[in-house]
Amino acid sequence: MGTRLRITAVPAGLTHVHGVIVQCTACPRLRSYGERIGREKKRAYRDDVYWAKPVPGFGDPRARLLIVGLAPAAHGANRTGRVFTGDGIGGSGDFLMSALHRTGFANQPTSHHRDDGLHLTDAYIAAAVRCAPPDNTPTPEEIRRCLPHLAAEVAQLPRVRVVVALGGIGFSAWLRLAAAHGVIVRPRPAFGHGVVCDLGPGEPLLIGCFHPSRQNTNTGRLTAPMMEEVFELAKQLIQEGESSGASRARPATRRAPASSTGRPRTRARRA
Repeated sequence: MGTRLRITAVPAGLTHVHGVIVQCTACPRLRSYGERIGREKKRAYRDDVYWAKPVPGFGDPRARLLIVGLAPAAHGANRTGRVFTGDGIGGSGDFLMSALHRTGFANQPTSHHRDDGLHLTDAYIAAAVRCAPPDNTPTPEEIRRCLPHLAAEVAQLPRVRVVVALGGIGFSAWLRLAAAHGVIVRPRPAFGHGVVCDLGPGEPLLIGCFHPSRQNTNTGRLTAPMMEEVFELAKQLIQEGESSGASRARPATRRAPASSTGRPRTRARRA
C-alpha cells in the first residue's frame, strides 16, 4: 500500500454531496447546539472562528477503506470543519491518525486543523451524525435523519471494500444503511472490537473498533496497538479481496491477535 503522498482531486459529485451536508438543517437541536458552542467557544480557542455547521467526510475519493465515526466533537470538528480534527493534543483525532499513519493510510500522525497538511491514501472518514450533539449523544431520530448523508457519500466512493466502524453507533449506522438497500443480516451482528462481519457478496466487509475517545484511550480500553491491529487487518482484507477478484467469494473472516481483546469474532450471514 505504501506511504507515499497521493493527493486526488475531489470529484464533482462528492463536492456536491459535501455542499448538501453543510447546508443541512434537519436536526434543529443539533444545529442550535453547534452554533451556540461556536459563539461561546472554549477559552483555549477564543480567537478561533468556529465552523459550527454540519461536517462532511474527508479523505481519498478512491478509498478502499471507509471509516465511520460517531459525530463531530464540540470543540474539535465543530470548530475546525474536518472530521477527527482539532480535539487537542493526544485526542481522538491524533489517536486515530497515528494508527492510520503507522499502517500507511495517512501521511502524518496528527490532525490539528484543516490546513495542517494531512492527507489520507486509500482511506476516507465519515460519521454517522454530522453535527456535534450535546454530551456526544445524538438521539435515535437524529441518527436516522442523518443516514442519507452517509448513503450519499458512500455512493460517491465506488471502490470501498472494507468499513471500520468506530463505536457501536457507527457500527449500527452501517448495518442500518445496508438494510436500507436490502441487505438484512440474521442474526444481527453484535458490535465488538475486532469483530468482522461478512454482509454478503458485493458488500464491504465490516469491522468493529472501539471509538478512540479519551474515555476509552485514557482508561486503556483501547490501546494504540489494538487500533493499529484493526487497520492492519483492514489492509490485509483489502489486499486479499483485490488479489482474489471482486466477483469471487469474500475473504474468510480474520481474527485480531488474542492479546488485543480476547473476544470471539463472528461471521454474519444474510437472511
